[in-house]
Amino acid sequence: MAELRPNRTKEKLAAGEIVTCLAGVDTPYLVDFVGQIGVDAVWLEAEHGPISFEDVGNLSRAADLWGMTPIVRVGSTDYSTIYRTLDMGAMGIVVPHVDTVEDARAVVEATKHAPIGRRGMFQPRQSFGVVDYLAKANDQSMSIVLIEDIQAVNNLDQILTVDHIDVYHVAPSDLAQSMGHIGDEEHSDVQKVIDESISKIIAAGRTAGTTVSAENVGKFRDRGVKFFYTSLNGWIMSGGKEFFSALHG
Repeated sequence: MAELRPNRTKEKLAAGEIVTCLAGVDTPYLVDFVGQIGVDAVWLEAEHGPISFEDVGNLSRAADLWGMTPIVRVGSTDYSTIYRTLDMGAMGIVVPHVDTVEDARAVVEATKHAPIGRRGMFQPRQSFGVVDYLAKANDQSMSIVLIEDIQAVNNLDQILTVDHIDVYHVAPSDLAQSMGHIGDEEHSDVQKVIDESISKIIAAGRTAGTTVSAENVGKFRDRGVKFFYTSLNGWIMSGGKEFFSALHG
């Protein structure tokens, strides 16, 4: 009998450990390649990027080879989109623009089987050969909600009352836009809201996540953030600048 693959990201968060999640990987080859780096999860982009339902199967298989958690950002709280993405092999779902408590509840309904939610019944890819899959599925699936609008910040107390959400992720770019500071996520008002939101998430006993770079990851680590999203694109740009600086320096 096959065993259900453990969700490394979920296990580490439950133990209070830090988790790293790498975005910017959109081919199975690249997912397989970055596995050797040691990141805990890969963020597969189906909201802004090229990932389709068909792609999720092979991308998540590549992640499985390294024990990385395949996490897919979908485009909305749409019920069928979320559970179909899980059916194809995702072990985690990221949902953007979760602005109300109703949005948060909709995420849980779609990601969890009964009695917690109402995720549709099917034999998903991660269940193949696992005879006790349904007894364990809710413990291994995970959800991440993006706090990325000032409306979500204003409703954060209510949103934080929703159980079975693994990460409340404060996303700076859209938040800045919603505050009237488009393209300026470093604005002092935006940074103040980010810091206050993270503090509120942690004070509520929930897990905070945010988007980071090498320049600010230490700051957010020291503030208690446990889930760190970063992008391969940033690493490529940084490495490129370093190379050309050495070449022409």
